[in-house]
Amino acid sequence: MSIEPLLKETAETVQAIMPSERFVLRPLKRSDVGLLGMYLGDGRVAEMTRVIPHPLPPEYVTNLIERSSAVDRIEDFWAIDGSTTGHAEVMGVVKMARLDRNQSELRYWVAPAFWNTGIASEAVSTILHANPQGACDIYAEVFQDNPGSARVLTNAGFAYLGDAETFCVARNKVIPTWTYVRKMGSAA
Repeated sequence: MSIEPLLKETAETVQAIMPSERFVLRPLKRSDVGLLGMYLGDGRVAEMTRVIPHPLPPEYVTNLIERSSAVDRIEDFWAIDGSTTGHAEVMGVVKMARLDRNQSELRYWVAPAFWNTGIASEAVSTILHANPQGACDIYAEVFQDNPGSARVLTNAGFAYLGDAETFCVARNKVIPTWTYVRKMGSAA
């Protein structure tokens, strides 16, 4: 299957749809509320992100989906949707935030049932190949107690920039991080 981005138009937004071998990266939709709520409500997922609270507030997922389709958004969200190949409709989420100077920041999470299956690596590779925001540089960070995510980034060609720290809402404390960059050459 080609991984050239397709465009999905709605009344509110235009966002790339990116197929890969095992899934499609597609915009979030209202029917994702149940699976997103189940996965984001899992402390193991929340504790590996900056902003997902644990326990998950009742309206968190609905607000996330509304934010993901806002016309003035600076972040694009894609569900990792395996339904076309017999997998779950949502296996995780990839997010890219627009930064200044034609740069983006990449974040992702995968549901625990799909950990260590290569889903994260394939999602990151798909995003990088499509470069849907046309970024010249893509940044990413992972918590230092998540070396698996660090391997996903380095295997995808990200270069280590340095150590930092950030606040994790679910853990209610500052967590050490590793920061990475992937130079994309001339942007689309």
